[in-house]
Amino acid sequence: MSTSLERYTDRFEQYADRYPHVIDVVLVLSLMGCAALGSNLTMPGADPPDQDRAATALMGVSCLALLKYRSHPRTAVVVTAVCTVIAISLGYLLTPLLLGPVMAALYWLATLTDRKTTRVFGGTIMAALMVASAVSDSMDSLSLVLRTIGPFFWLLLPLAAGNMTRLRRAYLASVQARAEHAERTREEEARLRVTEERMRIARELHDVVAHHMALANAQAGTAAHLALTSPQQTKKILNDLTGTTSSALRELKATLGLLRQNDAPSSASLEPSPGLARLPELVSACASAGLAVTVSTTGEPRPLSPGVDLTAFRIVQEALTNVSKHAAVDSAQVRLAYSGSRLLITVSNDGPDADDATEATEATEATDAGPSRGFGVMGMRERARTIGGELCAGPRPEGGFEVTTALPLQPSAPEPAEAPEAPEAPEAEAPEAAVGATDAPAGGEKS
Repeated sequence: MSTSLERYTDRFEQYADRYPHVIDVVLVLSLMGCAALGSNLTMPGADPPDQDRAATALMGVSCLALLKYRSHPRTAVVVTAVCTVIAISLGYLLTPLLLGPVMAALYWLATLTDRKTTRVFGGTIMAALMVASAVSDSMDSLSLVLRTIGPFFWLLLPLAAGNMTRLRRAYLASVQARAEHAERTREEEARLRVTEERMRIARELHDVVAHHMALANAQAGTAAHLALTSPQQTKKILNDLTGTTSSALRELKATLGLLRQNDAPSSASLEPSPGLARLPELVSACASAGLAVTVSTTGEPRPLSPGVDLTAFRIVQEALTNVSKHAAVDSAQVRLAYSGSRLLITVSNDGPDADDATEATEATEATDAGPSRGFGVMGMRERARTIGGELCAGPRPEGGFEVTTALPLQPSAPEPAEAPEAPEAPEAEAPEAAVGATDAPAGGEKS
């Protein structure tokens, strides 16, 4: 029953919103007819007042005032109340039909205004009509209680109905606002997930393609340089070049296969993700490209989670790739330090002194502001932050370039994106100049 009533109420409100003036005229005419009929009612055995024209004029004015209830609800309720009080004082019997205009005005007042305005105007008008009913001569045969309690409840009814309507509209508006907010939130979350996935794919492809292509380029250049003077060494480098390209194809295939893999149990398993266990293979590939890499470990090695292991390997891989591409050196050092619940990784190389590196860094910043700017250091920072780690990169005071990262042994929630501080190293502190360094410093890391 209540559902059907709400359905009809909603339809009526929709029609009223579409044709407001038609609804207003129909309601005013209906109320005018009710008021005219109510002015002809009297108590049994009593004669009606001899003021028909006055009653008609008063009820007409009160009903016409209702046409302005949308823009001036307070004025409409005051005019209808004054007309009703005058009619009662002229001797007309106070009935619900005579109270029709003021009841409608009170309903719209409660619907369109706030609670305080409704209480003030509603209480004042109820008190005025109750006093007028108490002193009226048309109901002398009734007790004072009956003459006052009737108008009280009749006027209380539209106030309660108007408050319920106002609360219902506010509730529907809040539900709609929450639904719109939830829709916007879902869209923003979907866009954020798509962006994060694009960045993750970009990092993976960058790490796979950039590293192996840089090594292949270095190996091919070295082979071309030694082709005439050292055929045996050239042959070995070309064999290593074949292995490098094959490794690049395997990792690229694994990455693309991961993107194409669905969640079905029957999906073909992919090869394990690379980790620090493949450091000897990486060192050997760098050596064939002319870069001698020294790996040292301090502390007791502990097992890493797959995500941390992959992140550590990719950071070392990208740092060594950048050394091979951008640093005019033939050696690099990789230090792994297990301390407490964190793993500190430092990749450094010897190069120009700090002053020359700073000048080169400023020159590189000036030329790397465009779309061709590298993403190596930025990608390493993003990888470290995704598992709750930190990374800093920059020139060393004694010369060369250094990348230092501190990773948790078990991944944690990513920290907010802010400039990372230099992690504490058990062997040597990260240089202060590394903090806030750009992503494309000279003599070292860039992609």
